[in-house]
Amino acid sequence: MRSSSTARTARRRTLRVGAAALTAAAGLTLTACSGSEAAGTKAAAHMDTEAAAAAPEGKQEGSPNAARGGKAGSDAEAGADAKTGSGVERCHTSSLTAAFATGEDATPDPDAGGSTTTSIVLTNKSSRTCKIGGFAGVDLTSENGGQRWSLARSSAEHGSITLGPGDSTDFTVSLGMAKENDEGSYQPAHAVVTPPDETTSLTLKWPWGPLVHQDGATHPATFVNPIG
Repeated sequence: MRSSSTARTARRRTLRVGAAALTAAAGLTLTACSGSEAAGTKAAAHMDTEAAAAAPEGKQEGSPNAARGGKAGSDAEAGADAKTGSGVERCHTSSLTAAFATGEDATPDPDAGGSTTTSIVLTNKSSRTCKIGGFAGVDLTSENGGQRWSLARSSAEHGSITLGPGDSTDFTVSLGMAKENDEGSYQPAHAVVTPPDETTSLTLKWPWGPLVHQDGATHPATFVNPIG
């Protein structure tokens, strides 16, 4: 009897030890998984922090995802947008052509006084994208180039626009038209156009009639408006 009782006691101890060992092993397994997940979370957070630090300042506000008010869509797409929007140089004179807009609607009204306009079109002739904005410089010259009139600029607000290859934009010049042979009139022969922040110019033949000569006026009727 004692031998049988001893055997049962030893068996119960063996079962308890086995159960305890299984419980300990399960605890180790759970701890290992939990530790792996925590490490993964920390790594992901670290990667997100690095990505945020590498993103251009202010780009998130202009991204499509931010406009939709969420983080739907991939971070790679936001990064692609930032890369596309960065590094766009201004439009240089060498990459532009200039021309007066012509046609019935573009012809200034000689009877409109100072409330008529002409448009000068700037086209990106290069194979790269460029950015342009602000005011072009416009000087009017007489036939022999001896009399030069640098036109004033309006106080209108302005921004900038991006021109892809072959794209065009324009700006208007408000005109104070004069009648033929009016006293004090000025007949330009050419318009010398200098794109914003450039020193090289494009020269256009003046296609319209004479202007009221106001090169020294405080508020002349002929002046340049911003691009776009």
